[in-house]
Amino acid sequence: MRILMAAAGSRGDVAPYTGLGAELRGAGHDVALATTEAFAPLVRAAGLESRRLPGDTRAHREVGGRRKLMRAAGAFVTEMGHGFAEAVDDGADLLLLSATTAPLGWHLSEATGIPSLGVYLQPTEPTGDFPPTVAAGRSLGRVGNRAAGRFALAMTDRVYGGAVAGLRRRLRLPPLSAPEMRGRQERANWPVLYGFSTALVPRPSDWRPGLDVVGTWWPHHDAAEHLPAEVEGFLRAGPRPVLVSFGSMAAGDAEQVSGIAVQALRRAGLRGILQSGNLGLAAEGDDVLTVGDVPHALLFPRLAAVVHHAGAGTAAAALRAGVPAVTVPVAADQPFWAARLAAVGAAAGPIPFRSLTAERLADALVRVTRQQSYARAAASVSRQMAAEDGGGRVLMAIRRMAKG
Repeated sequence: MRILMAAAGSRGDVAPYTGLGAELRGAGHDVALATTEAFAPLVRAAGLESRRLPGDTRAHREVGGRRKLMRAAGAFVTEMGHGFAEAVDDGADLLLLSATTAPLGWHLSEATGIPSLGVYLQPTEPTGDFPPTVAAGRSLGRVGNRAAGRFALAMTDRVYGGAVAGLRRRLRLPPLSAPEMRGRQERANWPVLYGFSTALVPRPSDWRPGLDVVGTWWPHHDAAEHLPAEVEGFLRAGPRPVLVSFGSMAAGDAEQVSGIAVQALRRAGLRGILQSGNLGLAAEGDDVLTVGDVPHALLFPRLAAVVHHAGAGTAAAALRAGVPAVTVPVAADQPFWAARLAAVGAAAGPIPFRSLTAERLADALVRVTRQQSYARAAASVSRQMAAEDGGGRVLMAIRRMAKG
């Protein structure tokens, strides 16, 4: 079967699909992944065909409030929508759509007759169990959570409105608004598989049929890959260090934030590895090392803790390794995941990025590295995640669709 996956956003929004795609390819399918050009090397490294989606989240990055995020998302979606149809010009038998590409992919599926399946990394369906991922992790009660979830979807449809109208004109389809298409998909119980662990987000009982939580999809990495020699040497030179990484959305004074991180590590009596990331963290010293991109699957099991932004992928990687965390959420869905990590006991209470100080970070590091309850909770979640088979569940769904 020719399968086209489409995903867009930050690195964390794309990387899990490289592992899922590699697993589908290993099962005998012909797999392509359409994403923005910045992530084409990740796609090719996984042995998948790379197809280009227009747009670049780095060109539209705005941090500093919901209105700015909405504006940045709208600009990105509009740019992506201009060339979305070209991604399927070479044909496909099945479309696998992420949460960011489904509101466009539904219209391609209508125009081409190609069936589609949702493969999402965040819970998007309204529920009374928890607030939407954009609600900063704060529960509003069951009625409030459901209302906020519906409002979040309405805002999403507003972001996609212009791109949807333009795409339907290009596809020569009759006018249909983004909310109308979403309603059509919901009434048809359009299937969505959610690629995160039930240990973090159990499937809500009030979700409609067709929505299932299947387990995490892990980014692809070469089985023969090793950690860089300087990282390996640093790990062997002393006690387990702490990784500090703030992902792709953090913005600010790199020198100041690096200084806060190093001060906190030294206050807590810990060695540290700073991952430079988009913020450009950097520091020098016998007790600290600065690195670029390093495979989480290789590094995390050898750490004492991870200080991270609570992106879905990084949060899952720390749990997979059984390592406790200190979360420093920046924006978007990060406060949601930070709250979930704290709820299962695998992380200290979140420290918002804008409120980060050396004192607060040091105190949290002391707690998660010295109180064994955090490590035990992370190890318990790790065992549950190991029993899940996210890729296998996607394969089962594809086989059912092929038979149906």
